[in-house]
Amino acid sequence: MAVPGYTSHKDDVLKRLRRIEGQVRGLQRMVEEGTYCIDVLTQISAATKALQSFGLTMMEDHLHSCVADAIAEGGDQARGKVEEASRAIARLVRS
Repeated sequence: MAVPGYTSHKDDVLKRLRRIEGQVRGLQRMVEEGTYCIDVLTQISAATKALQSFGLTMMEDHLHSCVADAIAEGGDQARGKVEEASRAIARLVRS
C-alpha cells in the first residue's frame, strides 16, 4: 500500500483538522446560545472555506506523491491513479 502524501507533515494536517473541528463546535455553541442567524451563517462560510482549503491541500499532496509515484511506475497503475484523482477533483469542484 502506498504511503499517504501527507505523512511527512501529518502533525500539521491534524492541527488543521482540529482547528476546523473547533470551528464546527463553535457553530454548535452559537446555536445553543441563540446567536443571530447572520453571525452563524458567517461562521458556516468560514468553516466551509477552511474545509475546502484543506481538501485542496490534501489533493495537492495526493498528486505530488501517490499520483506522481504511479506515473513513474507507468502502466495501468498510472492510468488508474490519474482517473481516481480526476474523480476526486470533480467531487471537490461540485462541493
